[in-house]
Amino acid sequence: MKTLLNLVWLIFSGLWIALGYAVAGLICFVLIVTIPFGIACFRIAGYALWPFGYTVTERRDAGAASGVGNVIWLIVAGLWITLGHIVAGIGFCLTVIGIPFGIAHFKMIPVSLMPLGREIVPTSDPYPRYRWS
Repeated sequence: MKTLLNLVWLIFSGLWIALGYAVAGLICFVLIVTIPFGIACFRIAGYALWPFGYTVTERRDAGAASGVGNVIWLIVAGLWITLGHIVAGIGFCLTVIGIPFGIAHFKMIPVSLMPLGREIVPTSDPYPRYRWS
């Protein structure tokens, strides 16, 4: 089931979202200071390509630099990307067939809002609960 959902997701929105995150990652690699944001963009792009069967967890070893970076990301890009995921998620949830894809957009909100100090891990369930503990 995960593979089927991921393939349909890839066609309808995953490819475009991943491409956007990859372009943002390349732009972030222009300056040395923004390289951590570029790495986070590439990590999110991979998650955007194949989101079913993965979940976002908090890294325990993330330090204060991740917190400062997340505040900068939140101000510069995080709010706008998150609003895009919210609008797309609501749009997909308007149809019965699109509900799983709307949920996938909602799953991307935490990592797109504050990507540093987060980790994307595989699960056996296509709709895993968030592991924020």
